[in-house]
Amino acid sequence: MSCGDPHEKDCSEVLDHLYEYLDREMPAGECADFQVHLDECSPCLEKYGLEQAVKKLVKRCCGHDDVPTDLRSKVMGRIDLIRAGEAVPEVSVLDQARHEQAQAEKAQAEKAAQEQRAGAAGSDASGS
Repeated sequence: MSCGDPHEKDCSEVLDHLYEYLDREMPAGECADFQVHLDECSPCLEKYGLEQAVKKLVKRCCGHDDVPTDLRSKVMGRIDLIRAGEAVPEVSVLDQARHEQAQAEKAQAEKAAQEQRAGAAGSDASGS
């Protein structure tokens, strides 16, 4: 996308890094360049406004859910790998977390079953 006007920072570059700007994850000097571009370019400003509105809506609708610490650290680890240009494992973070959650639930169920069997064996021994 481009508005057709010349800018110091290209429209495609601005849009590629829009969420870094929205999330305040961009160095201050780059933020200033982005703001100058947005002040000059109405299509990019419109896209910025739309993305900002979506971000606010998501926060309002989903912002109260706590993210498990281990899932957050895995996602942040993947982001760090991607930013560093390193290879990212084929399994998605969400699939990996689901697998680990299923394993944990299975282990809990097995433990509960063992405790139940031990309790039943103990009551059988005392009841006879």
